[in-house]
Amino acid sequence: MPIEVVPYTAEWLEAVLAFNARMRAGGTHWGWYASPVDEWLPEREGQKTWREHWLAVDEHRCVRGAFGLKPHEWRIHGATKLVTDWQGPVTEGLISRHYNTLGLRLLREMLRRYPLLYSWGHGGLEQPMLLMLDRLGWLLHRTPFLLRVLRPASFLRRNRALRGTRGRRLLSDVAAFSGAGWLGLHALHGVAGLRSRRSPPAAAEPFDRFEAWADDLWERCAGRYAAIATRDARTMNALFQPDRWPPAVKLRIRRGGETLGWAAVMDTPMHDDERFGSLRVGSVVDGLAAPEDAEAVVGAAFRFLRGRGVEIVVSNQSHPAWIAGFAAHGFVAVRGRRVFAASPELAKALEPWEQARQGLHLTNMDGHGPLAL
Repeated sequence: MPIEVVPYTAEWLEAVLAFNARMRAGGTHWGWYASPVDEWLPEREGQKTWREHWLAVDEHRCVRGAFGLKPHEWRIHGATKLVTDWQGPVTEGLISRHYNTLGLRLLREMLRRYPLLYSWGHGGLEQPMLLMLDRLGWLLHRTPFLLRVLRPASFLRRNRALRGTRGRRLLSDVAAFSGAGWLGLHALHGVAGLRSRRSPPAAAEPFDRFEAWADDLWERCAGRYAAIATRDARTMNALFQPDRWPPAVKLRIRRGGETLGWAAVMDTPMHDDERFGSLRVGSVVDGLAAPEDAEAVVGAAFRFLRGRGVEIVVSNQSHPAWIAGFAAHGFVAVRGRRVFAASPELAKALEPWEQARQGLHLTNMDGHGPLAL
């Protein structure tokens, strides 16, 4: 059955809704966006990042799959490149063997449009998508999940990831009520913090829009990274629009009047989340500073979130200086929780890889954004 890949426009809305209904009836929660206009990053003239939505339709004008693309201007070893994050593909191959090769077809379609393609997430190399990408010659690089627990009793009693079985729930409750969990977690975070020396503290000041100071910071810092997505003021204002998703608080980090960097943080009360249960989760979803100032920026962002009363703080990072900055403030790194998957053409652009690996700066905002936060 022939499949055509077309842009998601208003004429396809009913077909997308029908696709979503079939996916739900087939027992999966997967589907595609119920709006042809991207609510986060619609394409605008002169913008350095945007999102596109594409549909796989058959001869009967039925939608059988979809994918999203987020092109973003990067600097790689000093050169400007258009690098693209992909989301999906979501296909009826999940519920019908008739479409079990459609995902690969759509991946090839994405590569045809944007050869410098990547994804950052997946949760581990055991995922079927990553096994396929490995066979196709993609570069796969593990990155850590960083966390610090601020309220151990709440964490042990309400974190669903730790309480998946009756026995684990019992152990978590005993640790919470006996105080053993408090001692253990504080010791764990204390050991992590002892591994690094902290710089003098910096102050965090919330702000509404990125202005000229952010452009100055970007130009000062861009060359300090081997591979980094553009973070000038206009791009960041597009990514963090007022009163729109993601609901982040933007912090300008200064010490003695000097701007060291900025961070974007979120304070999210969870409700029966599959990972965090009903915890109040603080997250550092983006940031920019020179590598030597990352620790000070992390510290200011962490103190801001702690002052708001969050019970746990988390972040996803790839750059060694930022990971070390979180460790200096007691964060524990859970290794390999996310995987940076780069297409063969992007892998070539990143060569030499060892240099790029040590200078690769990724945050949630370089992927699909802080989903589920």
